[in-house]
Amino acid sequence: MGINRRHWASAAPLALALLAVTGCESSTPGTPAAGPNAAPVTSGAPSTSVARVCAKPAAGPAEAPKGAVTVDPAVAGDLAAKTKSSPPNTTFWLRPGKHRLEPDRYAQVIPKKGNTYLGAPGAVLDGRKTNQYAFGGTARDVTIRYLTVQGFVAPHNEGVVNHDSADGWVIEHATIQKNSGAGLMAGAHQQVRASCLRDNGQYGMNAYKAGDPIRGLVVEGNEIVGNNTGDWERRRKGCGCTGGIKFWAVNGADVRGNWVHDNRGTGLWADTNNNDFRIEDNVFEANDGAALIYETSYNAVIRRNTIRRNNWVEGRSYADRGDNFPFATVYLSESGGEPRVKARTDKIEIYRNVLENNWSGITLWENADRFCNSPANTSSGDCTLLVKNTDRCAQPAIASAPLYADCRWKTQRVDIHDNRFVLDKSVLDCTVKCDRMAVLANYGTYPDWSPYQGERVSEAITRKQHNRWHDNVYLGPWTFVAYDPSRVLDFGQWQGTPYRQDTGSTLRAQDGG
Repeated sequence: MGINRRHWASAAPLALALLAVTGCESSTPGTPAAGPNAAPVTSGAPSTSVARVCAKPAAGPAEAPKGAVTVDPAVAGDLAAKTKSSPPNTTFWLRPGKHRLEPDRYAQVIPKKGNTYLGAPGAVLDGRKTNQYAFGGTARDVTIRYLTVQGFVAPHNEGVVNHDSADGWVIEHATIQKNSGAGLMAGAHQQVRASCLRDNGQYGMNAYKAGDPIRGLVVEGNEIVGNNTGDWERRRKGCGCTGGIKFWAVNGADVRGNWVHDNRGTGLWADTNNNDFRIEDNVFEANDGAALIYETSYNAVIRRNTIRRNNWVEGRSYADRGDNFPFATVYLSESGGEPRVKARTDKIEIYRNVLENNWSGITLWENADRFCNSPANTSSGDCTLLVKNTDRCAQPAIASAPLYADCRWKTQRVDIHDNRFVLDKSVLDCTVKCDRMAVLANYGTYPDWSPYQGERVSEAITRKQHNRWHDNVYLGPWTFVAYDPSRVLDFGQWQGTPYRQDTGSTLRAQDGG
């Protein structure tokens, strides 16, 4: 999976407390959108007790609730054994101290339906770099609260908590840290709230379930920090396998009120046939790569987020090696609105966000060589949600309607408005390539049977697919890229014919500081 950004001409596939810091104003939900000369406001952002949960996690019950089974940290494997011997819907209370599993790498807790696990103050489940998984199995409706889970060594792409992606789990006030692989997997209707996902080797959470899309995911009020300690993009170049959270084929997600910061790589990355996301009231801060990537996916609302100082490491690395691709902080790759895919919106709407001193702004991109059945499709084996039989995307049928449109993920129906973009190049220590807003595609060349060769996709994404910026505020020396990376425009050219972008917007180049 993952992004393949270029192919220009080659044939080879290649928080309220936080608001005080950001300087945003608070407001109540339902406040009218800001006009082009006003800063967007942020509402519903996390409170101190939620957004900064890693520094001061909420304490669990100091005594066992009535009817709960008490788990003794002095007995190795006590939690797994008592889970096995107890009926479904049992509540377990873990005493203070460091709890261990049996010293076998596959030893783990297998919950039963409706089980609840509560950690007392200071309760830790520690894998001691021996056990791969903490909680697994397919039981539904499991709850984990007030528990620290650390030191597990899940393999690459696998997870420690809810290893088997069971449905209906609730993880609240938990700290999941210093594990290999993903700290947490996800199942349908999972809720992850007020938890610390910190310093895990690959992902804080890997929202992936084999053979079935995840529906109704809620990620709310968490601190997601320092993940990808294994630096997997360096170890497996181009793997697209890192992030604070990675989402795969999730249908319906509410991601709100989180503090996503200081992750090595991307903050949040939705990759391949995700749909119906609301990403709102989050703070994205100081992630090495993009704050947000929405890739080969559909229908989203991205609003009232504070996005600052992201992409300094990865953006600069591309620029330093002479790459002119506008690798941005909010990056939409082959993603757009599609009315035929059922969701709460039929477009991608990005509005009332504040982006401050990131490496570049928003890029809308399509790889003309990436479509169903193309060897250049890095989501190999996957097709769009509009084509059930991937084999249909072949000549001669792909050259004609409806497959010509439906076999390609399209960046279309993207509405970017009432945002505030602030750039002070002295803060970034940057002179060029950190100041771009872009809508573009590459020159299609591959494979030789592709119906999308030449400038067809560049023309479509720039002028025909209803991608629109308007009523935004730009402070600082912003530039704009359209059609392909060679067309770098000033604000007047961006607003003028033939691009006609940013109607009603203002730019004050000297005010970025």
